Amino acid sequence: MNKLRALLLSLLTAVTRPAAADPVTPPPPLKVAIVGLTHGHVGGFLSGGGLVPAGGLLTRPDARLVGIVEPDRALFDRYAQRLHLSPDLYFSSIEELAAKAHPEAVLVCTATSEHTRIVEQCAPLGIHVMMEKPLAVSYRDALTIQAAAERGKIHVLVNYETSWYRSVAAAQRLLDQNAFGPVVKAVFRDGHQGPKLIGVSPEFFTILTDPKLNGAGALYDFGCYGPDILTALLHGEKPLSVTAVTRQFQPDAYPDADDEANILLNYRHAVGIIEASWNWPYSLKQMDLYGQTGSARSLDPAMLALRRPGAGKEETSSTDPIPAPYDDPLHYLAAVIRGEISEENSVSSLKTNVTVSEILDAARQSAQTGKTVNLPLKE
Repeated sequence: MNKLRALLLSLLTAVTRPAAADPVTPPPPLKVAIVGLTHGHVGGFLSGGGLVPAGGLLTRPDARLVGIVEPDRALFDRYAQRLHLSPDLYFSSIEELAAKAHPEAVLVCTATSEHTRIVEQCAPLGIHVMMEKPLAVSYRDALTIQAAAERGKIHVLVNYETSWYRSVAAAQRLLDQNAFGPVVKAVFRDGHQGPKLIGVSPEFFTILTDPKLNGAGALYDFGCYGPDILTALLHGEKPLSVTAVTRQFQPDAYPDADDEANILLNYRHAVGIIEASWNWPYSLKQMDLYGQTGSARSLDPAMLALRRPGAGKEETSSTDPIPAPYDDPLHYLAAVIRGEISEENSVSSLKTNVTVSEILDAARQSAQTGKTVNLPLKE
């Protein structure tokens, strides 16, 4: 076992775990509903995959699908036919869902512009919410969501694919353990060839390429990952200013949306560089963290490259699995709802993602005006 793997293993065992459930009487399955089938990531919640490492709702024992709200009945029917869903799962509204199916939480897979309305409907009903990233299309909408969640005393969480990456979790543990000093520079590269070239569904394509529905193009689609991770790494610290440049390299494919975005985040003692693109030649999610004495680089979901103080070169290793409930969005959602863990400063938390919304809104303003935008934004 090389030194990097031994270090990662020792840090893994130090992760705080929730109290173990009684093995004789495990908690009942979490009652979950889905709101919206237009977002392409909904397939992961139903059938599992990279977005939901422990498996989808149709196969796992710890969560039970109790309903689906989707105004387009034909879209529901297409999913029902493909996945053999019961027609009894269909509901036309959140109110009908709450009255008949009594979900504990909903997974929101709609256009980002719909998030505010959905949280405002769920909050007085006591239904917790986990939505696909990003939180909102504007900082004002994010604050409205936050206010509704506080009034209704519900949890609102945001799901990112990178939240469940073993390499990202290992890098964060190393930073928390001061393995290479405080971070002074962070670089995030996120994106793919673009929604047209990778062949997303027509309904998802409409969302991604309409700034009114998504907030922007690549700027909001992939520009949210870096600010999310960096805000959590810095324990909620906000940048002093945001500078962004967006481009349209494929105007024929995306006439209304940017397909390239670069964001500079200026912190008191660090800088963050966000490279978000629909023009990468392949799918990419990478993170580079540079401290005062070393660095950690997340190369893919599992691989981490570490250069420790005094080392002449990087050591690369596959990281160990993340313990539950930090390994999977549904494990995490259940643990938060049941009070087993606190999510206040996590990558999924509402607090973190209100800051992400402020950063993205500032980045959009900067790209539009060509000027650096200082934080905090005016509400």
